[in-house]
Amino acid sequence: MDSLTSGALAELMRKNAGVNVDPETFAGAPDTPFEDYGLDSLGLLGIVATLENQYGRPMPQDAERCRTPREFLALVNDTLLKSGA
Repeated sequence: MDSLTSGALAELMRKNAGVNVDPETFAGAPDTPFEDYGLDSLGLLGIVATLENQYGRPMPQDAERCRTPREFLALVNDTLLKSGA
């Protein structure tokens, strides 16, 4: 099972939303709201779509409503674990 790491999420933020975040800083502050990094709901929606394409399965509908990296990673990784990705 693959799991999404904070570093991979930081890379997705860069590629999909043009938001550059230092992966170490990002990993050290998982409860900082996405908006503090400059990621809006449209950017998060793009990340969700990329993950759906990458894993070939839908992500939870609540994924695009997550407010923090910790919340997003927990939801996505729980979904991946349950689906055996």
